[in-house]
Amino acid sequence: MTIEMRHLRHFIAVAEEGHITRAAERLGTQQPPLSQRIRAMEAEVGVQLLHRRPRGVELTAAGRVFLANARVTLARYEETFESTRRAARGEEGRLVIGVPPTALFHPLVPDSVRSFRETFPGVSLSMEELLSTSTIERLRKEQIDVAFLRTPTRETHGLLVHLLLVEPMLAALPAGHQHAQGNAPLALKALADETFVVYAREHGPAIYDATIAACLQAGFSPRLGQEAPRVVSALSLVAAGLGVSIVPASMQHMAMLGVVYRPLKGPPRPTSSLQIACRRGEMSPVVRNFISLVRKAARSLQPPSR
Repeated sequence: MTIEMRHLRHFIAVAEEGHITRAAERLGTQQPPLSQRIRAMEAEVGVQLLHRRPRGVELTAAGRVFLANARVTLARYEETFESTRRAARGEEGRLVIGVPPTALFHPLVPDSVRSFRETFPGVSLSMEELLSTSTIERLRKEQIDVAFLRTPTRETHGLLVHLLLVEPMLAALPAGHQHAQGNAPLALKALADETFVVYAREHGPAIYDATIAACLQAGFSPRLGQEAPRVVSALSLVAAGLGVSIVPASMQHMAMLGVVYRPLKGPPRPTSSLQIACRRGEMSPVVRNFISLVRKAARSLQPPSR
């Protein structure tokens, strides 16, 4: 006889009931075949597992050890199946998210990650801050599973990209700047004589290109000052009085001493988009669950249509 999982369940029932007839009733079977099965198990193991008494059965010392191990084995067996089902539902697994530096300041990103962790606590989740130039390559090489993007990419071969939202861009001015006072929207042309601190194009072409394009549409060619490797670095340079900058509106969530944000009025009104990308044909339920949650959260941020 080969001991199977169902045999372990039978033995556990007998041990817990202390009586073969009651165990048979619990299992929905007959007493004689259950008794024969227990004897066959003892023969297979090579030791006596139960003492037969006039009013029932008692575990031998070996039987108590067998019962403990049977419970552990059965629990692991059942957990294997349940874990597999959770993985198939995307409730268990691993997720690595690539995030550009500027996206971290938009509430959609941290709120979505937090909501996903609360909804799917069995998924091991990690985030990597990545520059735009490396994100697509790492996604294709399967070094990350999903990525937020600021730059509309033309390199979509093998990728599935969803637009999440478009947000306006603001002027970031030194606190002592002549246009730093007030809340009224500022015409971009009012900054025509300023030096622009820009996010280095090699690291973040979307913001760089949007800045240049908006200035040209406003009728002037911007005088470019120092390029910053990070948007946070650009804001630090603005705070130091080395120029002005154009940043996504969500950056105003980062309150930096010495920097004042002013909305811009158009035309033109520069904007910055936020997208999410994964590999085309991605079969991971975890990735699909995450993208679905993020897209739903992004839709909830959109103003209701009239």
